[in-house]
Amino acid sequence: MSKFVLKVEGMSCGHCVRAIEGAFQEKAVKAKVDLDAKTVTIDGNVSTDTAKQIIEDAGYQVVE
Repeated sequence: MSKFVLKVEGMSCGHCVRAIEGAFQEKAVKAKVDLDAKTVTIDGNVSTDTAKQIIEDAGYQVVE
């Protein structure tokens, strides 16, 4: 298991939280969105590249 934080653009409301957290839940990975910090904390067995792809597939942009 790994835990890391990604900075994400375009998140502003509860829909954004549900979209991103739901996308990770489908992959059996825990994710927690922080709208104030504009971050997603991922806690699970997933690589950084895969996490970025999940976020982008949900319609959001990961900031490097």
